[in-house]
Amino acid sequence: MKIKSQKDFFSGLMFLIVGIGFAWGATNYTIGSGARMGPGYFPLMLGILMAILGAVLTMTAMSVETETGDPIGKWAWKPLGFVIVANLLFGILLGGLPSIGLPAMGLIIAIYALVIIGSMAGNEFKLVPTIILATVLAIGSYIAFIWALKLQMQVWPTFITG
Repeated sequence: MKIKSQKDFFSGLMFLIVGIGFAWGATNYTIGSGARMGPGYFPLMLGILMAILGAVLTMTAMSVETETGDPIGKWAWKPLGFVIVANLLFGILLGGLPSIGLPAMGLIIAIYALVIIGSMAGNEFKLVPTIILATVLAIGSYIAFIWALKLQMQVWPTFITG
């Protein structure tokens, strides 16, 4: 069979692979039932839905003809690198890296680093709007996770809080 839309085919393939991965990973947790859901129920259902969506999208890409064939363009290495580095740094700053002696820097600093580095992935980087966005996200995250959900996580670095 011939691929008639490369963009749809490869995005469907990505959804299919990620969905299968989520569903497979969810089997390590208790699934439960619809009436009494376990911690693995939602990731399993989400993974199955993503896999179904990916399969439909992949099959559609092989059957529906488009004018140009929707070829995939060049890889955008700069945005990809900044987004990956921003997410890795967020995880490291939030939880620390005990193997090299780096303590956790807390939620607020991790969010600021994520937003600032992630915004560098775009073509236009302006510091003031980025800081405003980071501030709004930090306040919203604090309200949602610390205040409303009462999650126990470090908000500030230990050298600030003591």
